Amino acid sequence: METTMPGRISRRTALQLIAGEVAAVSVSSVPGVAQSKGAPPNVVLVLLDDVGYGDFGCLGNPVIKTPNIDSLHARSIRFTDFHVSPTCSPTRSALMTGRYNDATGVWHTICGRNLLDPTNVTMAQCFKDSGYSTGIFGKWHLGDNYPSRPIDLGFDEAVVCGGGGISHAPDYFGNDDVDDTYLHNGKWQKYEGFSTDIWFRQAMEFMSSSKKGGQPFFCYLATTAAHGPFWAQEKDTAPYVGVTGLSAPGFYGMIANLDENMGKLVAFLDAQNLSDNTILLFCTDNGTTAGQDVYNESMRGMKGSAYDGGHRVPLFVHWPSGGLKGGRDIPALAAHIDVLPTLAELCNLKNRGKDVDGKSLRPLLTGSAGEWPDRTIVTDSQREDFLIKWKETAVMTQRWRLVNPTLDGDPTKLELYDMPKDPGQMVDVSAKYPQVLQSLAAQYDGWWSRVSANGGQYVRIVLGSDKARSSFLTSHDWHGDDEAEKVWNQREIRSAPIAYGFWTVEVSQAGRYRFELRRWPREVDLPINAPYHNTKPNQRDKTPGVAIAAVSARLMIGEIDEKKPVHPSDKFIEFVVSLPKGPAGLRPTFYDADLNARGTYYVYVERL
Repeated sequence: METTMPGRISRRTALQLIAGEVAAVSVSSVPGVAQSKGAPPNVVLVLLDDVGYGDFGCLGNPVIKTPNIDSLHARSIRFTDFHVSPTCSPTRSALMTGRYNDATGVWHTICGRNLLDPTNVTMAQCFKDSGYSTGIFGKWHLGDNYPSRPIDLGFDEAVVCGGGGISHAPDYFGNDDVDDTYLHNGKWQKYEGFSTDIWFRQAMEFMSSSKKGGQPFFCYLATTAAHGPFWAQEKDTAPYVGVTGLSAPGFYGMIANLDENMGKLVAFLDAQNLSDNTILLFCTDNGTTAGQDVYNESMRGMKGSAYDGGHRVPLFVHWPSGGLKGGRDIPALAAHIDVLPTLAELCNLKNRGKDVDGKSLRPLLTGSAGEWPDRTIVTDSQREDFLIKWKETAVMTQRWRLVNPTLDGDPTKLELYDMPKDPGQMVDVSAKYPQVLQSLAAQYDGWWSRVSANGGQYVRIVLGSDKARSSFLTSHDWHGDDEAEKVWNQREIRSAPIAYGFWTVEVSQAGRYRFELRRWPREVDLPINAPYHNTKPNQRDKTPGVAIAAVSARLMIGEIDEKKPVHPSDKFIEFVVSLPKGPAGLRPTFYDADLNARGTYYVYVERL
């Protein structure tokens, strides 16, 4: 959205944006011009999890030591007013598609609202269509089943955890960041070492293999750190024990390990002679989760917040042969939706996405922007099964923030902040500037009508496709009430809450289907009613795996409603049913002797 309202970047600011760069960037070195005649640039996109703007030494944090990230910062072009969504999956969907996340089908991190609608075109697909090899390492968090897996949406190579992080319900049971089992192109595979080290190691192997094969590569290195639980290594955590205001020393410990791996990544690119023609981007997916009381760059809020502390994050861009080096700040307002169109232009991609909302930042990067027009960008934090207008929303221009911090989207609670005068968003000036409020609210209305058009629809897990005859469903993706939302991680599954929900599915082909209803996943291999005891040495999650007392199991899908008894030795209950093609709701349940209903946390489905 373009706007001419107050807050436009001044001519002086525009000149500052390009000061010192005109001489350094000639026409022959403008990205996408000279480079289009030679080897296309490689792209490495590093996305950290739950790390905020103020969690780095180079951005003012007085406690944490991040020398390698600081060095990259010193050599990069830096966006200082760059925004994402306030939580994980929404940011990732917008980053991958160049679209506002609500329009992609993703506005939550669980409850089936983290599944990316496969009609979207991803960044990986755009690069693949232009001859790049594509790989993802770490965290996808946009779907664990067909057709929303990374291998369904453009990635050639994928080594990822299940769900949105280590020990989430879809993750391999018992994973705890050390010597874990992850999904390699859809199949479980065991890896040795600490999780972040594995992601970086696998990413470097992928890049090395791509280079040997003569292909440019797009590498999406999306770490699970520093998302909780904060299971850092002791050597990394020790320096931060006792830091005033730090709620979890492991949070900084995980960042310390990330910094060490960033140093290894840069050294690898140098050793492989890849640094010069590789676009290296460094970003995080939302505000901090544990560091806000140590240092938050004067911002209000943290992860999940509509205030800047929830969604303003760093973005570094480094590409020596494209002239993007030397250290320079860009104060212009930008967002995650801009990354795909920017890379599409810098790399001269044939496929540039579908219904993209962002704009290319290449003119700002190259110093050729002139007087960059102001714009309006919107972000929100829904975390509901269905969209709510104005819920936890920020409408942003270069100067203004129109904020609605309410959970119910009450439009009478709008707040307005003059950011140059009040970067901490402490003084609401809505009464002083009613016309600004009205103008931004009107722009929000237009934005809302576009992004919420399909908000009443479900993104469905497809059963029985020829591309994926088997599916693995977990309570992480339950739709339902507040109780259903609670069973998204293995800690909750261990405690066996009386809760249930339903999955929205699409039966791809009429036929006979086998359903395997489980309380524990296959890798645990225990009876439904048995307790679970940790089998991994030094297991970090000490939550007891309590026993349940199921006496019957019920399968409901479409018009089918069948029941079977549960015997003491049963590890699962099997149903084989004939299903018609088409959409359906799936609700399998265990019952105890008092008829208390508990959802089956795990279901395996196969078309026979």
